Amino acid sequence: MLSFATDYLEGAHPKVLEKLVETNMVQEPGYGTDSFSQQAADKIRETINCPQAQIKFLVGGTQTNQVVIDAVLKKYEGVIAPDTGHIATHEAGAIEFTGHKVLTIENNDGKISGKQVDTFINDFYKDPNEQHMVHPGMVYISQPTEYGTLYTYDELKSLSESCRKHNIPLFIDGARLGYGLMSDKSDLTMADIAELCDVFYIGGTKIGALCGEAVVFTKNNEPKHFTTLIKQHGALLAKGRLTGIQFLTLFTDDLYLKISKHAIDMAKRIKDGFLKKGYNPYMDSHTNQQFFIVDHETIAKLKEKVDFAVWEKYDDTHMIVRFVTCWATKEESVDAVLNLI
Repeated sequence: MLSFATDYLEGAHPKVLEKLVETNMVQEPGYGTDSFSQQAADKIRETINCPQAQIKFLVGGTQTNQVVIDAVLKKYEGVIAPDTGHIATHEAGAIEFTGHKVLTIENNDGKISGKQVDTFINDFYKDPNEQHMVHPGMVYISQPTEYGTLYTYDELKSLSESCRKHNIPLFIDGARLGYGLMSDKSDLTMADIAELCDVFYIGGTKIGALCGEAVVFTKNNEPKHFTTLIKQHGALLAKGRLTGIQFLTLFTDDLYLKISKHAIDMAKRIKDGFLKKGYNPYMDSHTNQQFFIVDHETIAKLKEKVDFAVWEKYDDTHMIVRFVTCWATKEESVDAVLNLI
């Protein structure tokens, strides 16, 4: 059975496992105060050219989104997001569970614009009933988006300027950040992202780690007692070395970006193969997630030999399907699925 269902099917990159074994018997303090986590944070600061960055390591993406948003927002505030954003669609109400509403804006290719944010906030404060409503307190996007599309430098700068104009933070979900950065259509660096946003995270779970995400506050703006807040959410790992060692390895010798590039190369082969065989893309993604419009009969036949995500309904006879590559995707697996279609 072939699988292109998601980008965390495999365990960890061999170099990550080697480092975990190599350091296994070294005694270190807990809760992220270990030397490995400190070294990893220093390497990330160097990579993003942001010496003042404050960095914490969490285990998973949903935990990270929930903890960051809950820590940053005031009790009466909500978070602006695209209506296709991960926190609005695929996190089981984790944000609402903290008492904060997700305030959705209609997406365009999975993205929202600075102009949309500006209009949303201006209209909110023109409403005579605004004191009885959930106030917009921050903006959430992901890079890449939930549909594999990318924000350009100019688009991100516009969003950043709108957030600064209204004095609210911009938060970027980077669960697949490496795959976005290594796309041949990307004009952003990790340093650009650090410059333009207030907080973002670097995904490890989907890019070579067993688990783990690195939260980066870029403006010396980590919320007060953030570690305590992480613990209140049940998200503070006693053996913080687990995530620290993994990110130390991923950010040594550009491993993070090198393995991300492999996923992009494999996704391009899938995209080109589907297009040559007459399948229509749903959105023009240049990252590791590829979406196609496929009829019900073909989906049923293909599902006998390949695992992939049936994303949503397109029309009465077609669905949108998703094929995902990752750092570990094999060329022969790509060739096999292309032969099947």
